[in-house]
Amino acid sequence: MRQTKPFLLAYKCVMKTAISNIGQIISGNWRYPVTPGSSILLEGERIYKVGEVTCAEIENSDVIIDAGGSVAVPGLIDSHVHITFGDYTPRQNTVGYLHSYLHGGVTTSISASEVHVPGRPTDPDGVKALAVTAKKCFENFRPSGMRVHAGSLILEPGLSLKDYQEVIAKGVWLAKAGFGAVRSASEYIHMVSEARNAGLFTTLHTGGASIPGSFPITGEDLIKINPQVSFHINGGPVSMEDKYFEVVARDTEIAMQVCTAGNLRTAILCAEMAKKHDAFERFLIATDTPTGSGIMPLGLIYTISQIASLADFDVAELIAAATGNVAKCYGLNSGFLKAGCDADVVLIDAPLGGTKSDALSALKNGDPCAVGAVITAGVPRFVGRSRNTPPPIRKIKVIKSNIINMYDG
Repeated sequence: MRQTKPFLLAYKCVMKTAISNIGQIISGNWRYPVTPGSSILLEGERIYKVGEVTCAEIENSDVIIDAGGSVAVPGLIDSHVHITFGDYTPRQNTVGYLHSYLHGGVTTSISASEVHVPGRPTDPDGVKALAVTAKKCFENFRPSGMRVHAGSLILEPGLSLKDYQEVIAKGVWLAKAGFGAVRSASEYIHMVSEARNAGLFTTLHTGGASIPGSFPITGEDLIKINPQVSFHINGGPVSMEDKYFEVVARDTEIAMQVCTAGNLRTAILCAEMAKKHDAFERFLIATDTPTGSGIMPLGLIYTISQIASLADFDVAELIAAATGNVAKCYGLNSGFLKAGCDADVVLIDAPLGGTKSDALSALKNGDPCAVGAVITAGVPRFVGRSRNTPPPIRKIKVIKSNIINMYDG
C-alpha cells in the first residue's frame, strides 16, 4: 500500500475507518458464528463497534468502505508458517510470499519455527539466538501490514530450564519440538514438559517424517509428549493412524491443527472427531508452508472450502477454525469481529464466473471465495480485489477518504 508521511504521522493511532453495507458479519466464534448488523467501525488499531453503527459515526470516519453486500470475516490467522527473515523463503527461493498471503486474506502468521534458515544452528546458544533474533526482527517489520509472531525456539538436546527462562525474558514465547537432534520421540516428553512449565507455548511436529533427518511422531507419541498444539495432525505431509484422532479429541486438551499441505481425508476425520466430542474449539486450520509442498497464498481458503464441500460443516464454523479458534488457543487479540479486538477485517464475496451468489455458498460449493478487501491494524491494505483470487461479483469500494491513498493494492 502506498503511504504518505501525513498518513503515518497524523493517523497512526486515531484513524477511523467505517465499513458499511455488509451483507453478513462472521464473528469468528464457532458457537455463535453470525453477528447481526451491517456495519463495522474501526478506531486506531482496534475494532470499536460491530453490527449497528450510526449514520453519524460512519459519516465522521476518515475512510468509508462500501462492502457492497459482501461478507465480513476476521482476518485469517495461519498458525503454521515457516518464516525465516524478511519476506523471503529459502525453501522455495521466493521473495514477497507473505505479501501474497495477505492477498489470500491472511492478516496474521505464526511461526512454526525458523527451521528452514540456511545453516540453522542446533546447539543451545544457537537455537536461542535464532529464536530471539527472529522475534525481534518481526517486531519491527510487518510485511504489507501482516502481523508475524516469529521466533519459535526449536527444542534441542542440552537446553535447560535456565535457557527457557532466558529466552522468555527476551520476549520469545513459542517452542517447537520435532526437528531436534534427539534419538527418539520419547526424549521430547521431558523437554516439552519442562519448556511448557517454564511458560513457553509448546507445539509438536506430528505424523511422518517431513524432511531428511527427521523421524515420525505417532499418535501414541503425541499423547505422551502432550504439547499445547499438535502441528499438522493430518500429516506434514504424512498423517498419523486414524484411531488416534478420536482419542486426542476425546481424552486430551491438545489443539488439533490440520494443514493444507497434509492429508485431506484425515483433516475431515479430525474435524468430525472434534465436533463429535465438543472439542471443535481446539480444531485449527493452517497451511504448513512454505515447505516442499510449496507456497500457498490461498491455502486457508482452499482447506475451508474443501472440508465444507466434502463434509457436514457450516462454512462459518470452519472460518472460526482459521480465526477465533486460533486466537483463543494462542492467546491473541485478533481472530474475532468484536469490539476491542485487533482491527483485522477481510471482505469476501462469490467469485466472478461461479455458480453461487455469495461467499459462503461458494465455499460450501467447493469454490474459492473472492477476497475484496483486507484491513490490518485499522488500515486498508487494498480495496476492490485481490491479486490472487477472481474478482468479486459485488462492487467493494472506498466511497470516502480523508487520506491521500487509493487503497488499490
